Amino acid sequence: MNAANQQHACVYGLSWGDEGKGKVVDLLCPAFDVVVRYNGGANAGHTVCVSTETFALHLLPTGALHANVTAVIGPGVVVDPQTLLSEIDELAERGIDVTGRLRISERAHVVLAYHKLEDQLSERAAAARERIGTTARGIGPCYADKMRRSTAVRFTDLLHEDDLAERVRRIITDRQATLTAMCGEEVEIDADAVLADLMTARSRLAPFICDTTELLHTAMDAGQSVLFEGANGMLLDVDHGTYPFVTSSSTGPHGIGPGAGVPPSRVTCLIGTAKAYATRVGSGPFVSELNDETGDLIRKRGKEYGTTTGRPRRCGWFDAVSCRYTARLSDVTDIALMHLDTLSGLDQIGICVAYRVNNHTFTTVPADARLLERAQPVIEFAPGWREDLGSVTRFEDLPAAARAYVERIEALVGTRVSIIGVGPERSQILIRGRVASLVGAPGNTTTQQAS
Repeated sequence: MNAANQQHACVYGLSWGDEGKGKVVDLLCPAFDVVVRYNGGANAGHTVCVSTETFALHLLPTGALHANVTAVIGPGVVVDPQTLLSEIDELAERGIDVTGRLRISERAHVVLAYHKLEDQLSERAAAARERIGTTARGIGPCYADKMRRSTAVRFTDLLHEDDLAERVRRIITDRQATLTAMCGEEVEIDADAVLADLMTARSRLAPFICDTTELLHTAMDAGQSVLFEGANGMLLDVDHGTYPFVTSSSTGPHGIGPGAGVPPSRVTCLIGTAKAYATRVGSGPFVSELNDETGDLIRKRGKEYGTTTGRPRRCGWFDAVSCRYTARLSDVTDIALMHLDTLSGLDQIGICVAYRVNNHTFTTVPADARLLERAQPVIEFAPGWREDLGSVTRFEDLPAAARAYVERIEALVGTRVSIIGVGPERSQILIRGRVASLVGAPGNTTTQQAS
C-alpha cells in the first residue's frame, strides 16, 4: 500500500476474548505489510481455519501465516520462549517458515517457569470466590515483575546482560522464599533448568530480536501499512474490564501506544470483534449467561472450547450493554460479528439490553464485580431463522430475521457491523461498507496456504 493510500488498522475484542480476532486478522492480512501483537501472552489463542487445516496461534501474530507479511511481537507482550519456539517449529513442520519475517521486541519481557508456578500456586491458595480463572501461563506474575522492575527479564537482557545468570539465581532464591511463605510448604524452583531455557531462547531467538519500535516507525514512514492484533478482549482489560476477573494488560486500541511504541492516533480503522452471542472462560460475572439447554446447544454448535486451555466456554445471549460500553470506550469504527451461523435453528434469540439489580436498572457496565454478580439481564427477544448460512455471500441474501438481528445489534451498540462470520472457513465471511476496500486491496496477496 503506497503512502497516499496508507491506512493502519487494529483488530481487537469487544468482549471477554475468543471473539474471532484471528480469523478477521487473517482475512485482512493481504492488505497489510506488517502485523503486530501488542499485548498479552500465551494466554491468548487465535484460531484460523484454512481449507482442511486449523492453525491455533498463542504468541505468533496471525500474519505469520502469510508469506509476504512481517510478523512483529511488540514490547507490550510477555513471551514464553518455550511456547514461541514450539509454535515456530510446528509451523515449519507444516511448511510455513518465519525466518526473516518474525521480529521480537528487545523490550518484551520473558515468561519463565517460576512465573507459571506462581500463577498455579496463587490460584490454588485463593478462596474459591476469589479465583480469577487464570490460564496459569504465568502472564500476571510476569507483568507484576515488569512493574517491580528489578525482578524482570527482557529479551535485551538475553543478548547484553553479562551477569544475567547471577541475577536470575538471586530472583529465584527470593521467589522460592515468597512462594514457600504463601503456600505454607517448601517450594523449590530448579534454577539450572530456568537458565537452560534462557540459553536456548538466546541461541534460537537471537536472530529475531530487534528494536521493533524503530522498525514500525520506519515501515510507516516508508508507506507500509500496519495491522495491530489485540489479544484477549476489552472486558478483560486491566483498567476497564470486569475487575478483578481480568487479564494484566491493556487489551484495546489504547494498548497500542505502550504495547507497540506507536501513537494510537495513527490507527484510523478500529475493528472490534464480537460474537453473535456471548461467551466467557473462567471466573467472573456474566449477566447474560445461559445455564440451560440453549446455552449447551450454543456451546456444542459453536465448538466453544478454549483454544489455549480446552476449557468449555460459558455461553449466553449477546450483551448489548457491555458491547456498547467497550465500543464507546475504544471509539470503534467497525464491528466484526462472528458466529452468526451458530444461532441458526433457534426459534427466538435473546439480546441483553440492560442489567437490573434490585430496583435499579443499568445501561452501562458498573465497576463493582460484586454488583454485576447479582445483576439480572433484561432480555429482548428477536425471531430466529432456520436456514443454514454457510453458503451466503452477501448480507442482502441472509434470511430476513438474520438481517434484522444484525441491524438491531447495530442500533443498540451504535456502530455498523461491517464483517459477518457465517462459518468457520476463511471464505465464510460477509463484508459490508468501507472495510471491503481492505479485502483484496493492493499490497501483499500471497499466503503460504491456499484460501
